Amino acid sequence: MSAPNETEISTFREGMARLGAAITVLTTDGPAGRHGMTASAVCSVTDSPPTLLVCVNRQSRSHDIFVENGVIAVNVLAGRHRDLSGIFAGSKAGEDRFDAAEWRQLATGSPLLTDAPVAFDCRISNSSTVGSHTVFFCEVQAMELAEGQAESLIWFGRDFHQLTVD
Repeated sequence: MSAPNETEISTFREGMARLGAAITVLTTDGPAGRHGMTASAVCSVTDSPPTLLVCVNRQSRSHDIFVENGVIAVNVLAGRHRDLSGIFAGSKAGEDRFDAAEWRQLATGSPLLTDAPVAFDCRISNSSTVGSHTVFFCEVQAMELAEGQAESLIWFGRDFHQLTVD
């Protein structure tokens, strides 16, 4: 298959803008240090063993930190975390990002957002390179669901939307 042309790339990007995705903050801690980034390329792979798929651009400063630490926490964000998503998407460096919220640790030592609707604490079990990204397969070691109303911050149509379910 030949490389896509500019029209195909533009059409693909427009199509992806119509595919809603949960906004997450991916975090890690270990030999390479504590780090985090905002991401929407996360989805379920299987429930036995519980495994998530996380895609990270290989050029991202986060990529090699995730690889070296071997662990990733997937913190699903709610509408109240919109500013936090910007902090972790921005250029503010390392540890300072974590001052914007309260964090805890479970099995892997990765930071979990205390008031996340759901947080998955994972060990990277496998990875594959696809184009510009690494696809990490992350086996869930521990997780926490927030009590009460289910909620999520979604990226759809090139904007944020808050979903809430009673």
